[in-house]
Amino acid sequence: MRCPYCYSDNDGVRDSRIVEDGKAIRRRRFCNQCRRRFTTYERVEGLLQVRKRDQTHQDFSRVKIERGLRAACWKRKIDAGEIQKLAEEIESHILDTYEKEVTSEEVGNLCMEFLKELDQVAFVRFASVYRSFSDAQDFVDELTPILKVKGKAKKKKISKDSES
Repeated sequence: MRCPYCYSDNDGVRDSRIVEDGKAIRRRRFCNQCRRRFTTYERVEGLLQVRKRDQTHQDFSRVKIERGLRAACWKRKIDAGEIQKLAEEIESHILDTYEKEVTSEEVGNLCMEFLKELDQVAFVRFASVYRSFSDAQDFVDELTPILKVKGKAKKKKISKDSES
């Protein structure tokens, strides 16, 4: 492993730990040349392919999911740890459900499903990019089911309060 600071390939592993529920190994390394420390992660890659809309294939990447979730949650009161945990849950669900191939549409829909539970504003942001909203009507169409569900929940709360 080359040091990211001095590019020497003379390093040693100081500590190794299993992380992400056994799906990765975290290694703390020490460069014998510049004496700096750095961390590397080992994960199995290439097990699952994502078929994109243009029919090309890519290796599945949790990092890409996390990047999209982070963009959707930007300036929301959502901890970075929550976003990472959400990405890990989505990855785990996908790896448990699909063997060799998953479509980008299924990945996007799953991300939206998880985001809808976490934060509705982040959900709409993600949906607007993922579904390529072109005008305000697209937002209205996406928000209508959410607002209906929210309205029903408020009506139930109001009726319970009036009964008391």
